[in-house]
Amino acid sequence: MTKNPPESPDGITAPIIFVEDHCTDEDRDVILRGLVDYNESQAPASKSRDIAVLARHEGKVVAGLTGHTYWNWLFVKWLWVAEDFRKQGLGQKLIAAAHQEARARGCQHAHLDTFDFQALPFYESLGYVVFGKLEDCPPGHTRFFLQKRDFDREA
Repeated sequence: MTKNPPESPDGITAPIIFVEDHCTDEDRDVILRGLVDYNESQAPASKSRDIAVLARHEGKVVAGLTGHTYWNWLFVKWLWVAEDFRKQGLGQKLIAAAHQEARARGCQHAHLDTFDFQALPFYESLGYVVFGKLEDCPPGHTRFFLQKRDFDREA
């Protein structure tokens, strides 16, 4: 037997909560549009744009950076360099190229996150500063949140 959804004190039927493994593209778009509309009612439109910086060797991607620019910030979502190409300055070149493109898009600052077993010293060597951390994520490790302000002064 199906129960009718409960009513709130003002007589409006309450929403029903569903927990699902996956979100459809249509549902994701509803959530995103609602969030963007609200954000733009509070702050200027962000004009968010994806960014990708890739390094190829013999036709194959051996390193890459993905993220997006919004307001006056670059967000670095992922940065990866294949094992055989590490310690050769490739990561630094990817970051520099991302900063250059972000600068052309009007950005002045950047932020990203990394884990204690990834590249914290690398990012700090590039002038990124920790502004937050999440301990025991994953268990036994720490996730660090970093920012670099005024990278446009590098030019």
